[in-house]
Amino acid sequence: MFVLALEADLHIRDAQSLKAKRQVIRSVLDTARHRFGVSASEIADQNLWQRARLGFVVVASSEHQAREIIDDVERLVWSYPDLDVLTMERTWME
Repeated sequence: MFVLALEADLHIRDAQSLKAKRQVIRSVLDTARHRFGVSASEIADQNLWQRARLGFVVVASSEHQAREIIDDVERLVWSYPDLDVLTMERTWME
């Protein structure tokens, strides 16, 4: 079993309220869950209008498969025009 986590620190440049921020974040999280079957959550900065830290985790039968899925999630996050990616960090879980 291979478990790979991805943490994304994001800036939501056009968010003028928590409601606007949550619309963007909900879209990212729901799309990642449905398209790639990952666990996904907002893990920090919940009360800041223009910042978010998201966590994604995949459990796979091979290292290659885990990397491919997290690569897809990372591309998805980068594809959102409303988001500026500040950092992305991967961590293998034991």
